[in-house]
Amino acid sequence: MSPLPDRAIVVEVGPRDGLQSQAGLLSLDAKLGFIERLNTTGLSVIEVGAFVSPKWVPQMAESDEVLRGIKRLPGVRYPVLVPNEVGLDRALAAGAREIAVFTAASETFNKKNTNAGIAESIERFRPVTKRARDAGVWVRGYVSTCFGCPCEGAIAPGKVLEVVNLLDGIGVEEFSIGDTIGVAHPGQIEAVFGLLMKSFPAERLALHAHDTRGTALANCYQALTMGISRFDTSAGGVGGCPYAPGAAGNLATEDLVYMLEGMGVKTGVDLPTLVEASAFLEEKLGYALPGKAYQALRRKKTQ
Repeated sequence: MSPLPDRAIVVEVGPRDGLQSQAGLLSLDAKLGFIERLNTTGLSVIEVGAFVSPKWVPQMAESDEVLRGIKRLPGVRYPVLVPNEVGLDRALAAGAREIAVFTAASETFNKKNTNAGIAESIERFRPVTKRARDAGVWVRGYVSTCFGCPCEGAIAPGKVLEVVNLLDGIGVEEFSIGDTIGVAHPGQIEAVFGLLMKSFPAERLALHAHDTRGTALANCYQALTMGISRFDTSAGGVGGCPYAPGAAGNLATEDLVYMLEGMGVKTGVDLPTLVEASAFLEEKLGYALPGKAYQALRRKKTQ
């Protein structure tokens, strides 16, 4: 087994991926308060919103105000999701310096999610990424359903590589490899990332793990042993899996940080401060967040 990385980058997706699946709407003040608290934790990447149609994702309707209202700390990235050039225009007008685009490794899923095939979605993003790069804006790319699809079932690792190559061809700098429905196990992590790392350095790859079947931490550990050091998580575990009602969705940031720091992999994240940020969000949402380390540390503090 290779030595584990000395450090890992935790990409906090709670303010976007976590909140966009909520049934109720969070106020602008609550969103800003949540991000303000995340800002004090030592996180180096906080995804703060999505410039998508409020008709389809009403929870992200105030992303302009959120991006304008946050306090930007030196050395911290605040990416926002953009689906097209209209979204890019709005994001740039609000001051975005980092964006993320998205596609899938499943043709059927991508058509259902974006009304376009994979190749067509990549072409839609070509002017977006070019304009962003020309403006000095960092570009991340999400690839969903990399380990399994609710429509097509198992996804071949070669298909994931094909999609990542397409994103690389339009100027995407970092690739988030997503276990959208939470079916991955360590063997699949080894197969997919092993293939990707034959073409791309580990520094350009991230794992977006879901904990639907309780394998998210095991999958992160497997990726760590391969040299992957970028992981997407959500504070408190906010954000369920839309394809498995009632099941856990996003891996909780506290769970990952607890594991990494315990193994000597530095994250720069202060766990008690992170718990406070999640507690603030929990109060605003009005229900208990599912993160296991969060729950344990929260109870310990109140005892």
